[in-house]
Amino acid sequence: MAILSDALLTEAKTALPGQTGARILQEMDIAYSDGMARDMAPLYERVKSVIPSVEWPFFAPYIQAINDLKRERNAVILAHNYQTPEIFHGVADVVGDSLQLAIEAAKAEGDVIVQCGVHFMAETSKLLNPEKTVLIPDMGAGCSLADSITAKDVRALREAYPGVPIVTYVNTSAAVKAESDVCCTSSNAVKIVNGMGSDRVLCIPDEYLAQNIAREADVEVIAWKGRCEVHEQFTAEELQQYRTDDPGLRIIAHPECKPDVLDEADFSGSTSAMIKWVTDNQPDRVMMVTECSMSDNVAVENPNVNFVRPCNLCPHMKQITLPKILEALAFNRTEITVDAAISSKARAAVERMIELSR
Repeated sequence: MAILSDALLTEAKTALPGQTGARILQEMDIAYSDGMARDMAPLYERVKSVIPSVEWPFFAPYIQAINDLKRERNAVILAHNYQTPEIFHGVADVVGDSLQLAIEAAKAEGDVIVQCGVHFMAETSKLLNPEKTVLIPDMGAGCSLADSITAKDVRALREAYPGVPIVTYVNTSAAVKAESDVCCTSSNAVKIVNGMGSDRVLCIPDEYLAQNIAREADVEVIAWKGRCEVHEQFTAEELQQYRTDDPGLRIIAHPECKPDVLDEADFSGSTSAMIKWVTDNQPDRVMMVTECSMSDNVAVENPNVNFVRPCNLCPHMKQITLPKILEALAFNRTEITVDAAISSKARAAVERMIELSR
């Protein structure tokens, strides 16, 4: 592995995430040059429509350094669909929605997993790979949904609704998962809720996801009051105005949005389902009603589709940057651990989800 100076290693112990990335590049002797530009030209050709040329000389050295360290450490980088294009297309080995990343984490072959997503995703990777080192480049990458409910809340729900199965959205902490019967994602929630063998099911913590599931499920769905701070911003009136301004626009929405927002959409589904819809249908113009960066990532693979971007960004996903990923690999920062008393029960809920999704 790259040998870093004692001075830099000492500095890194007290530095905030992202502050020492440039120093690592210096010590690895990696800088943008004409040679690097030529070597990385095929990659930039793919992403030039979503990464301005003025930004590429900053990103390219980090991409090279991360990929070099990744090979040296036998690391695998998982990136959610909401990551920015330089991460999604530049350094990720596996990309996808929460379900895809959980499945791939379960069969990851590297010694180290770097989770480019939010904290609950890194915890899920650790649950499924207890013997591997799992890193998240910034512990500040949280989630409004995960923060909306605690393990104590779930235990209170058990008491209030005795015998009612609890299906917990994967966007939750390991402690919450441990109190649940099974996890779900937006792509498999209806299937899992219908498969619980009960006429009533608690679906927590996303209120809007639960309401949207209830419209398709064969059972009564009881919701919690959690919401995604990105998806709850979209309104039906906003989508109606887009249609008025652009009658040929196709609109696809994530099921974490309000039910009346989904009513205005041509299609709704998980981030992976949205990507597949665009790829299969190749609309002239499309608006993806979800986190903004996903449109950039999908646009790279669909150059003939014009994307209208209502740019609501997830502040937590944007905590992950190339300098922080490089620091994670260089300093083994920050390693995810899950309490042994929690991990086995939480792992069972996630594994049951994966099994029911097959």
